Amino acid sequence: MPMNWKITQVPKKLPKLNKPIFIEGLPGIGNVGKVTIDFIREELKGKKLFDLFSYTFPHSVFVNDKNMVELPTIEIYYAKNKKNDLLLLVGDVQPIDEVSSYEFCDAILKIVEKFKCQEIITLGGIGLQAVPENPKVYCTSNSKEIVAKYKKGTKLNNNLYGIVGPIVGVTGLLIGMSDIPGIAILAETFGHPMYLGIKGAKGILQILDKKLGLKLNMKKLDKEISSLEQETVKKTGDMSTASKQSAMKKLQRKIVKEIDYIG
Repeated sequence: MPMNWKITQVPKKLPKLNKPIFIEGLPGIGNVGKVTIDFIREELKGKKLFDLFSYTFPHSVFVNDKNMVELPTIEIYYAKNKKNDLLLLVGDVQPIDEVSSYEFCDAILKIVEKFKCQEIITLGGIGLQAVPENPKVYCTSNSKEIVAKYKKGTKLNNNLYGIVGPIVGVTGLLIGMSDIPGIAILAETFGHPMYLGIKGAKGILQILDKKLGLKLNMKKLDKEISSLEQETVKKTGDMSTASKQSAMKKLQRKIVKEIDYIG
């Protein structure tokens, strides 16, 4: 385990998981991955498995809705699911430099291997210059077989070459560094740093719901879309009163930091 990363096991005993799939959803463009993973975690009542901490985190704190400071967090949850159990990587930040990104992904992959995960799924956004009416969802992978699996019966598009440049950050590195079959699922969203890409997240959720048998309550997300559609949010706090019952309420009381990469 890299010295820069402290990984704390929360339960005394690790759970036994059935053919788990690992899904990453850290902040990025439109926070598409974070919105998606937070929704899944809440819907499936995920339980915390690990806390991760590093002195390479951004040197900042968040002010919560009680006007108290909170350090940024990265956590791993697990959720039981009929088809495959899930490991969920969630958080407020992700590593901000090259070395810590590689060290972080190396530490995460050791956990993935320990639980004998069958697949890795990473989530992110593709920033556009305008709000997309019907966001397209693309994918890339380290395995042709997993692409075929997730494309079957969905609108997932793997013609990504020429659409994006390098996929920077954890979303790309986890797939690139892994020997386990992995797929990065990326949804179009508005590239403004304060925009919340809920419509893009919905596109990803529909694919994951169908392929993983999650049985998500998508009506919650539809309410978010109708109230925030095509709106650029200047502060995430602006959204707290409109969306307190949503699965993303923790995200919405955080300060969104501008991140200029795909992922």
